[in-house]
Amino acid sequence: MTAETLSRRDWLGLIARAPLPLLEALWPDDPPPFDWLRRPETGAMMVQGRAGAVGAGFNLGEVSVTRASVRLQCGAIGHALVQGRSPRKAERAAVLDALLQTAAAQDVHARVLVPLQEAECAARETRARRAAATKVDFFTMVRGEG
Repeated sequence: MTAETLSRRDWLGLIARAPLPLLEALWPDDPPPFDWLRRPETGAMMVQGRAGAVGAGFNLGEVSVTRASVRLQCGAIGHALVQGRSPRKAERAAVLDALLQTAAAQDVHARVLVPLQEAECAARETRARRAAATKVDFFTMVRGEG
């Protein structure tokens, strides 16, 4: 999936998964002024799991999350829900969400989402290579009878 075809759900997930230092590095030089609709709030959320991704859901445990909502001067509203206790990351994510709903969306796609997507793919490939390096192939030799 290319950055240009990302749905809002996809870009919110991509931004939320991004490490804060990378978001800071990609942050626009002249961020737009905004008003808080909901200042960053940290709380806990129950995480559910499913056996084999198809079984009945069960409560896995709680995770810390931070949420925020902003309104840009043009009227665009952005929301964020990020894992962890980072008000700054929630702010950045909410502002980026709002920007992606304005005329600046193409520029934000190119300057922020494409590098985030590339970094996420590179990290995924690195994890896969590390996992592949530890793979052990087991096989059974058939012994002759007699």
